[in-house]
Amino acid sequence: MTTQTKPDQPAEPARAGALSDKQLVELLRLIKGADTVELKLSVPDANQRSTVMALGMDPLESHIRQVFFFDTPGLDLNGHGVVLRARRIQARPGDSVVKLRPVDPENLSAEQRQAPGFGVEVDAMPGGFVCSASMKAEQPDAKILEVMAGARPLSKLFTKQQRALYESHAPAGIAIDDLSVLGPINVLKLKFTPPDFDRRLVAELWLYPDSTRILELSTKCPTAETFDTAAIVRGYLSSHGVDLAAAQQTKTKTALEFFARELSGATS
Repeated sequence: MTTQTKPDQPAEPARAGALSDKQLVELLRLIKGADTVELKLSVPDANQRSTVMALGMDPLESHIRQVFFFDTPGLDLNGHGVVLRARRIQARPGDSVVKLRPVDPENLSAEQRQAPGFGVEVDAMPGGFVCSASMKAEQPDAKILEVMAGARPLSKLFTKQQRALYESHAPAGIAIDDLSVLGPINVLKLKFTPPDFDRRLVAELWLYPDSTRILELSTKCPTAETFDTAAIVRGYLSSHGVDLAAAQQTKTKTALEFFARELSGATS
């Protein structure tokens, strides 16, 4: 069995976006066991403005989100393939998520697959892919604010099922309430359909405290339509001048590393 490639550790093919035959076989196997597929592409900073204009994005239609991650200063959870996250969402309830990555769908039990809020998704971007499993739960915005203010324990942001999933995969001896808050990151999210394209796209602009920006374009599709959708979207973006061969950046990895450095500086 081949090892799947994480988006935060992309493959190094001869040209950007190319996967080896071995990787393609593994990708096909993972897709068959997933619930959905999300195709992603990060846009280099120098090309972000031209991409927004070329695709007809209207920033005033975007919604604000605030994203918090939870880990140790040494990112021990991330090192074990566990990501904890909470999001505040403009004019809507927020949510909390326990994510495992990478995972092999064949190793997940039927009980896990049927649990409320549980899903398996393959994320694919030029040069890499990863299969992840996540359990999501809606959370009132007021509760998230109370936890961030220290008025409630961090564990109160996660359901009993989420805590059980965490405990079964996190490193021994690291309780949720022992974790540090990494964030927040302010995000602008826009769901849009370009005027000359018949497919809905999603744009997320992540704004980091050091003025770094990551613009990610994505679209979800049924697993059976993965390669057809990828070809159609790739052709459309390429025809509008979007650089498909650029080095890829990942939102979560960038956020975790930024705030881990900040925590290290505060405790050194």
